[in-house]
Amino acid sequence: MGPTSEAPAAVCQARPVTTGDQAMRDLADSLPVPEFDTTAFTPPKPLAEATVAIVTTAAIHTMDDEGFTGFDTGFRLLDRERRDLALGHWSPNFDRSGFAADLDVVYPIDRLEELAAAGVIGRVAPRHVSFAGNQPDDVATVRLDSGPAAAEALRHDGVDVVLLTPV
Repeated sequence: MGPTSEAPAAVCQARPVTTGDQAMRDLADSLPVPEFDTTAFTPPKPLAEATVAIVTTAAIHTMDDEGFTGFDTGFRLLDRERRDLALGHWSPNFDRSGFAADLDVVYPIDRLEELAAAGVIGRVAPRHVSFAGNQPDDVATVRLDSGPAAAEALRHDGVDVVLLTPV
């Protein structure tokens, strides 16, 4: 093959590169989704009367609380007044700079306080919930154990609505 000859097409084609983000999306697409025969629906109270809590998967915890470990299926309750929070998210794909600059990027507690002050929501819940986002593939423990336990804690606090901030 001389300098003016064309190379076979198979040699010239670049192979697609799979990024970490795409690999995670492909994995998520392959996981089974639970199906339920019936779904529960309770008509919500008007937002202006509702108590709102945050549920985040950023693995946020207070400095004096136990941090999250890899595949930690537990949760941490965060007091409404606390702002001295640490980010324990384990994913190498997660950019921490937003959290470092503004807590509200992953835990919009100040925005909720503003909404309550403006009368958009009834009140901000006294406690909020933080899970680690890196869970086992079947999320069975969260679905059957720690998730219901977190929901019960929020129910005890009179929470009507949760704002989910998946990270």
